Amino acid sequence: MRRKIPSTTALVCFEAAARNESFTKAAQELALTQGAVCRQIGGLEAFLNVELFRRSRRGVKLTEAGLSYSRQVATQLDAVERDTLSVMRQQGANVIELAVVPTFGTQWLLPRLKDFQQQHPEVTVNLTNRTRPFLFADTTFDAAIYYGDADWSGTQSHRLMGENPVPVCSPALLCNQGTLAPQRIAQLPLLQQSTRPYAWRQWFSSIGMNVERDMTGPRYELFSMLAQAAMHEMGIALIPPFLIQRELEEGRLVVANRHALSSDKAYYLMIPERKVESASLRAFRDWLVGQAQAYTAKI
Repeated sequence: MRRKIPSTTALVCFEAAARNESFTKAAQELALTQGAVCRQIGGLEAFLNVELFRRSRRGVKLTEAGLSYSRQVATQLDAVERDTLSVMRQQGANVIELAVVPTFGTQWLLPRLKDFQQQHPEVTVNLTNRTRPFLFADTTFDAAIYYGDADWSGTQSHRLMGENPVPVCSPALLCNQGTLAPQRIAQLPLLQQSTRPYAWRQWFSSIGMNVERDMTGPRYELFSMLAQAAMHEMGIALIPPFLIQRELEEGRLVVANRHALSSDKAYYLMIPERKVESASLRAFRDWLVGQAQAYTAKI
């Protein structure tokens, strides 16, 4: 069945003319004559049976329908361009499209990724932020690093490490005390992470405390946001030390209490079963698991 889609040339001419609100400027941008642009847009209007521009002696102006259609066309052309450039970049190359939870990717994975590149210069690893599980079949991802329980249908899981977060805050909140007692922590503003809403309740419960306000306080989606809020003395946060190593070393954050929250959940590398035989993914898997084992052996 033939799709009811205008020609690409007509859409490109329309998008340029809509963006510039000028057939002349569109023609200059596309290295066409003004007449050619006018014919393409006229043909597009006839195809749609909709007027896209109002013509006058002073120039052209988009109609309401034209404005709405131009936004949709621009979005779709941008997507086609991105996909085209992606295919061109991947031609003849081993590329791993990796979905990764943001703070883990920036704070732990990226500082180590140069080592993988040096060992496997033939493989390119692209990173994209994803905070929740998804269907691999609906995306272009080859693998994912996520935090959870490894219950992800149709995948092979490889455990990397647990989180074991501890309470951290700005040194200003310690008031020259070495650590803060749990009772004192309970009185401070508790910074919450939206993807781990029960973290503070679990932390207090693990030391036998019941705190009424353990789920109150501002919520942030990412650990990096929590760290920034804590550094700016907005409260105290539960953060895994390996995600704020630099902040701890530089003294911008301090561990307020060394009691860590343990959990059955962990960071996993997830590879769809249809991709497990990929040589580049096997190399990345072996390297990543080895890096995680070397790191956890130190702590």
